[in-house]
Amino acid sequence: MVIEQKYLNSREVAEMVGKEHSKLLRDIRTYIDQLNQSKIGFVDFFKDSTYTDGKGEERPCYLVTKKGCEFIAHKLTGIKGAEFTAKYIERFHQMEETIQNHVPQGKELLALAVLEAKKTIEEQTAQIERMKPKEIFADAVATSHTAILIGDLAKLLKQNGVDTGQKRLFIWMRENGYLIKRKGADWNTPTQKSMEMGLFEVKESTVNNPDGSVRINKTTKVTGKGQQYFINKFLGEMRHGKEQ
Repeated sequence: MVIEQKYLNSREVAEMVGKEHSKLLRDIRTYIDQLNQSKIGFVDFFKDSTYTDGKGEERPCYLVTKKGCEFIAHKLTGIKGAEFTAKYIERFHQMEETIQNHVPQGKELLALAVLEAKKTIEEQTAQIERMKPKEIFADAVATSHTAILIGDLAKLLKQNGVDTGQKRLFIWMRENGYLIKRKGADWNTPTQKSMEMGLFEVKESTVNNPDGSVRINKTTKVTGKGQQYFINKFLGEMRHGKEQ
């Protein structure tokens, strides 16, 4: 539980002690110097502040804590000191009673709790929205640090609710410009665009033919970045389709 510090404005304190505000400000500055010289923090006694006067101009003042009032009271003598002590004690008691009277109870307390819970839910929902689509499907991209075959990507998509298979995924990638659709030696290899995007890598391997010649096989694999890209793309389209 946080206990809020209570203050009296130095203008009110000046009125209580029967002194001009400017003179009280001068005294408080002297007290602050004395506290600093004694290496005692003054913030527990006085806090810099300002107020706006009748002309609309900003003027300096101090917020005085109960300790600060006690400090000022010790500097006063005779009846003035006693009167000021009684007045500031009464004012702090009034502030404490006001705070106690405004402590929420029953239905009001429950309403505040509901509002706080609603705020928490809204913040969590906003965080989830910020996470989409990159992080919300973390289980789907758990293997994204390793390049995988397009067929394995199809299985990964299917596990996450995308109705596709290896053959359909190859067709989709060719039709959407990720793989070369022109029949020939480069068929089903990545397009220049998808390579520049870092979605694929091509592994080459050599095979010795029976006649002594050497054949080079090219295997297209989906990089970790590519896995994230395609999974987020397919699942994002699924989610968008459901919202339509």
